Amino acid sequence: MKTEESLSEKIQSITEIDKLIHEPARLMIMAYLYVVESADFLFIMRQTGLTKGNLSSHLSKLEAGGLIDIKKEFVGKIPRTFLSLSQYGRTEFENYQRQMRQFLENI
Repeated sequence: MKTEESLSEKIQSITEIDKLIHEPARLMIMAYLYVVESADFLFIMRQTGLTKGNLSSHLSKLEAGGLIDIKKEFVGKIPRTFLSLSQYGRTEFENYQRQMRQFLENI
């Protein structure tokens, strides 16, 4: 019985995972932004396969959570949207990775 309780406790630890990051589309966005200094909207859209509207919705949630910074600039006369992880977002993504590793190692 103790083994079952212990396993149950280990599995329950997944509830502590950051749900804002854990959603698959947002996880893809965060992973891409983690490995690059910054990326434009179209690059992330192409890499993730998300539509403009869907990507915009997820970016809004990540920005509201303080995880990403969104900057709009003109390159020549063309408007471009640049995305990057905030320092807080980088730290939270590293915490997320650590928590997932611990969870998977403990089951």
